[in-house]
Amino acid sequence: MKPVTPDAALAAIVGSDPLPRTEITKKLWVYIKANNLQNPEKKTEIIADANLKAVFDGKASVTMFEMTKHVSGHIQK
Repeated sequence: MKPVTPDAALAAIVGSDPLPRTEITKKLWVYIKANNLQNPEKKTEIIADANLKAVFDGKASVTMFEMTKHVSGHIQK
């Protein structure tokens, strides 16, 4: 896949180097799991900390399916 460049909000989580979308998603999941941001009762829900709120347009939580849509708005092709 062609590398894309994360904006400042996304770069705070995945770094500022151009990466393929698949790698951005992998790094997001590493961050989510390392910071225990997955809802233990509903595994498909991600609870946003301050960094993720910037990527999730201020939402306190999103589903893993919504996450991709939000991330797309924070990458430059």
